[in-house]
This record gives sequence, C-alpha cells and structure tokens, in this order.
Amino acid sequence: MTTSQRVKARTFRALHEGPGAFVIPNPWDAGSARLLASLGFSALATTSAGVAFTLGRPDAHAAITRDDVLANARAIVEATDLPIAADLEAGFGDTPDEVARTIRLAAEAGLVGGSVEDATYDPDRPIRELSQAVERLAAAVEAARALPFPFVLTARAENFLFGRHDLDDTIRRLQAFEAAGADVLYAPGLPTLDSIRAVCASVSKPVNVLIGPTGQACSVDELAAAGVRRISLGSSLCRAALGAMLRAAREIKDSGTFTFTSDAIPFAELNAFMASKTAI
Repeated sequence: MTTSQRVKARTFRALHEGPGAFVIPNPWDAGSARLLASLGFSALATTSAGVAFTLGRPDAHAAITRDDVLANARAIVEATDLPIAADLEAGFGDTPDEVARTIRLAAEAGLVGGSVEDATYDPDRPIRELSQAVERLAAAVEAARALPFPFVLTARAENFLFGRHDLDDTIRRLQAFEAAGADVLYAPGLPTLDSIRAVCASVSKPVNVLIGPTGQACSVDELAAAGVRRISLGSSLCRAALGAMLRAAREIKDSGTFTFTSDAIPFAELNAFMASKTAI
C-alpha cells in the first residue's frame, strides 16, 4: 500500500459522507477511465459486464475470473489519480475465506473499495440464504478492516436482478448487511423511485443506486432527494460506446456511407484526454 492509496481511500470514504449524491461512472478499460477522469469525476468503479465485453465474452457466470477483474482494475488504477472501486461479483469463491482473500487482493491491486453480492448464479437457487450471505460478507468486512486504510465495502442484494421482486426481503437483507459491517448498501434493479426511497429510509448507511430502466428517468437531484448517496452506471457507458460503434458499422455495411464520422470525437481532443490523468 502506498501513501497515495491511503489518501485516495480517505477521499473516497469522504465522498459517501455527503452532502447530496455523487455519480461514480464505470469505465471498462484504461482509456475510458482516463477520459472520465479528465472530465472531473471524483471517483470511478469498474464494471464486470464491461470487463467481459472487453474480453469478447458474455456477461454470464464464470465468464470472467478474479484475475481478469483484478487485471482490469490495475490498469484503471494506473491510468488515473482517482479513487477506484471494483465490482467483485460474489467474491470469486465458495467459502468466506475466499471472499476475504478477494478483498485483500483487491487492495493489493490498488483499489480502495469493492462490492460483494449475494447471488449464487445457480438458476435453481439464484440468491444465497441470508445467513450464508451474511457470513460471507462478515469475512469480507473483517478482511477490509484489517487493511491499513479505510477500504469501502459495498454489500449488494441481488433479488431484483434475478426475478425476485420482493422489496421487503431486499430491505431485510440490506439491514442484515448493514449490521454485519457493510459501508455502502446496494440493491440493483429497484423498479421505482418509491422503492428507492423505501430502501434509503430503511437503512442508515449510504445507498448506491444503479442507473437502469427506472433510474435513467431520474436526475441526480431527484435521487439525492430520495436519500441516495451514490449513483453508478454499471455497463451503461460501455454499452453506449459499443452501440455507437455498432450503428457506425451497420451504416458502412448496409449503406456504404460514412456519416457517422461527423459524430466521432475529434482526434486531437481524444488524444489530449489520453495524455492527462486529471481533469483538463
């Protein structure tokens, strides 16, 4: 651990203390991280789906490994001077000890935060029993607290991403994760602003909300008024970039034209972004 990592960790934790909400966008590689840092964002987080897509793989169980995620994280850490957190999926291990090891390896990669979810990826039992999920999270908390800097640990309740639209159970899980020592609470896929408001009112730790089918209709100010402290984008930016590329490629293939080039970022501007680790 370096002095720089300690400073980044303190900065990252302070962002969660408010006031209001902050956006933590999700780059998928070093170049996209440097571009976001150059725009003046305060912190960044990795995206497991973005890692998979970058490697030419689907976002599916076991499509990427812990080594894949940490290699991507290291590249992003080295590309910017910002605090970086990581999507650590379900901790990359069946046992609490393996989850704890993932946290220690994340810290060694230069990260100052990370998330652990309660999904199993077993289609017959997609969400872990609460007691098991809490045991795994407690191991992650213990590993994080043993680090020489304040690693921000986010606990994710995955119900809504796996078709379990049970807000009461989701809140119970988040409350249990809070009691186990999580620093940030996160239930991706909440369907309405009212459900987001209910989650925020039910816990005392900072809540992260994923911009998706519901959140994309809300502004930062509206989400902050609902009690949200942190707003992430998941794979949205990666998909937006790949979507633009797909539309351009289809134009070339189907029409034989190149009008898409008028929307491309000028070479000199992009080059300037890549030359700087900080806002320009």
